[in-house]
Amino acid sequence: MEKLNRRTTLKLMGLGAAFLAAGGRGFAQQAPSADQLVKGKDAKLLVLSQRPIVLETPFDLLASQPERTPKELLYVRNNVDLPGYNTVEGAGLEGWTLEVGGLVDKPFTVEAKELLALPQHEVTMVLQCSGNGRSLYQPRTSGNPWGRGGVGNVTFRGVRLMDLLAAKGAKPTEKALFITAHASRQGNAAEFVRSVPIQALENALLALAMNGEPLPAVHGGPVRLVFPGYFGVNNVKWVVKVEFAEAENTTAEQMPRYRVPTIPNTHLPFLPQEPGSRYPYSFTNSRPNWLVNVNSFVFAPLEGQTVEGPYVRVEGVAFNDGIVPIVSVEVSTNGGRTWHQAALERTGKSYGWVRWRTTLYLRPGEHEVMARAWDAAGRSQPLDGNLAWNERGYEYNGVMRVRFTVA
Repeated sequence: MEKLNRRTTLKLMGLGAAFLAAGGRGFAQQAPSADQLVKGKDAKLLVLSQRPIVLETPFDLLASQPERTPKELLYVRNNVDLPGYNTVEGAGLEGWTLEVGGLVDKPFTVEAKELLALPQHEVTMVLQCSGNGRSLYQPRTSGNPWGRGGVGNVTFRGVRLMDLLAAKGAKPTEKALFITAHASRQGNAAEFVRSVPIQALENALLALAMNGEPLPAVHGGPVRLVFPGYFGVNNVKWVVKVEFAEAENTTAEQMPRYRVPTIPNTHLPFLPQEPGSRYPYSFTNSRPNWLVNVNSFVFAPLEGQTVEGPYVRVEGVAFNDGIVPIVSVEVSTNGGRTWHQAALERTGKSYGWVRWRTTLYLRPGEHEVMARAWDAAGRSQPLDGNLAWNERGYEYNGVMRVRFTVA
């Protein structure tokens, strides 16, 4: 009897272990990590959504690669699930075609592999979700709760859209005021379409590579239409069709999504929305999230860190839409009463971010540092980012505050 009980106990223990193991797997399936969702991604990326996949880069990892954001760490904001493309490996060009039409005098279709025979150009640019920083708005807005990690600095390489048009002997007509890009719908993927102003044609790039490697499938490979200086949503992944049009497209990603309020019938600065209120979005009283606004981040010290004093190095990055240079980054340690000028790594216009640094004399104890960037057009960041509150939480660029301790 005693042996029977022992065997029974052991069996039950085994069943219990198996149950726990199965339960553990079941739990893991309910909450997969970033590397389980996207092959090759760092497991530490934060999963904001599993379908479509949305991954945020933890800020300490973003700051650990201040020059260029590697593919393993770069955030993911997909609006579309393209079956088989959840990997950082490059997608094959074979069989991929691109249609160019609409208000163009000579519509054409091109095989993606033909693009390799045309002149290749590179651009380093900030890729940022227009919802980055959304969780800092109060009250809470709709959408994925981004911290500040929906951003990266990457180098795209590919063929300028203008060069492709010239190679095909085609050009947009005078009525063409917008460029509309369509993503692939293979595997019954949801429709995704975005329009940008025709002025973006000057720098538009059909990207085939990122950071010196074939464009990762999860980031839009094999072909992504890139507009330097524009928020990430405009850089359409898996592009299969480019149309020149007289007006913005009318799909959900253009209206009402990815827009902020404006003074009616203008694209002039936003009409401040009462936090917590609703807004009747239309094409006449709002504008799309097109150009990146001025922003800066503190990469060191990090929030909650303890550093050696009294001389403390403070550094970070700043960026804008690239139309004019970033000319100044100011740092304050007294809540914005006075500001200290940081040194910029370089000057001149750039679509990539500009690194900045300074050294401060700080006594032992707790401190808070603030950073604020200015560009040559006189644009800067609000001390209170909530001034731009909008119900979908776009375009947050409030001054960053970091609290740390000097030992």
